[in-house]
Amino acid sequence: MSDTNYTLAIGRRKTATARVRISPASKTTIMVNGMDAKDYFKTAERAGVPTQALHVFGEAAKNYLVEVKAAGGGLSAQADAVRHGIARALTKLDAANRPALKEAGFLTRDPRAVERKKPGLLKARKRGAWSKR
Repeated sequence: MSDTNYTLAIGRRKTATARVRISPASKTTIMVNGMDAKDYFKTAERAGVPTQALHVFGEAAKNYLVEVKAAGGGLSAQADAVRHGIARALTKLDAANRPALKEAGFLTRDPRAVERKKPGLLKARKRGAWSKR
């Protein structure tokens, strides 16, 4: 991570955490764990998720260098965490960005997570087959 003129934010989803550092640049680039986002997330669908927060503003959006350190969870959860972190960083950068990001739902931390396994059950809610005798 290079530049000194940057904004920090943290995004989360399930057990994934993304520390996002955003700074102005000549063109928009998203780097995740030292790799380009397209290479890191592999599929086009997952690679497109982090850019959604930047595309809310359309062509009026400025160009940013986005550097991310993502950890925990799977690739899909990390992609959502990166999007959440970028949205938070854009809000810190300029408060005028908040309404558009809030309306798109990118500032809301998704609270869904895996339910814990309970004792006596096979999984969180799955029971063994009932037998009369």
